[in-house]
Amino acid sequence: MGDVLAGFHAVWEFDTDSVLIRFERGIRKPKLFQALGERRIPYEALSSVEVTEGRRGTVVLHALPRHGADPLMEAANGQLKEDADPYRLVLPADRETLAEYYADELRTVLGPDAKEPTDRHLVAAPEPPLHFKAYDGKASFDGHAVTFRWFWTGASSAKWKSGDQTFPVGELAGVEWRSPEILNGYLRLLERGREPGSGEADQDPATVVFGLGYGPVHESLPFAASVLQAVRAAEPVQETPEGAPVHRRTGEPRRDPADIADRIRHLGDLHGAGLLTDDEFSAKKAELLAEL
Repeated sequence: MGDVLAGFHAVWEFDTDSVLIRFERGIRKPKLFQALGERRIPYEALSSVEVTEGRRGTVVLHALPRHGADPLMEAANGQLKEDADPYRLVLPADRETLAEYYADELRTVLGPDAKEPTDRHLVAAPEPPLHFKAYDGKASFDGHAVTFRWFWTGASSAKWKSGDQTFPVGELAGVEWRSPEILNGYLRLLERGREPGSGEADQDPATVVFGLGYGPVHESLPFAASVLQAVRAAEPVQETPEGAPVHRRTGEPRRDPADIADRIRHLGDLHGAGLLTDDEFSAKKAELLAEL
């Protein structure tokens, strides 16, 4: 089409095979849009297009992605607020005719499988490295592995006992993101060959917990989408002759001795409070000393 359509929060640039969505920056713009910057959406990634009446004298051009086409929307799983939907272009009401024109144009380029789910991602997720602070730890993703490093002030004793966690993408089956704008939000990693953790996210070492100001949508959702895309692209894990997945969780690099000492002191506090048995304290202390 080669046209440009500017809305309140974004500009859509139409090409022959895709639409480039550039999100404008500004104080009143959703932070998720600012974090995304811009996204190229192939027409084959769309299932339908509609024009609806918006709020306060606006009209909305809304493109709907195919199921499984966009890792961001797959991770969001319907939890995004309407105003934070990156597929909505909000226009003044007097541009309704123009919105209808572009909606018709987009419908003509939808593929024959538009109503069918895709077996691969067609829209790129934000690129790693990515990281964010959750309530009980820091989550990092370098494109190859996800690392959870627990905070003293938020992590449960169960997570401290398990230690910091590193999950290679080849050992993951997916992610489960529960919005921080919903009660008890979290990001859970789903491991291949293992049952998902219990509903108690604060006790699951494969989960970081959100809270007020921790794990906000514009940080944790792009993170979840990037991990999900990497998981889908990764080759399956190797299997043993018995068919059981081989789990090879990598360790962390050698740490600062002062950091190890602080962690051992914290373990001593947990032991003194009766939260760790003598054997648990000795075993964990030996693990930490082995990292020096």
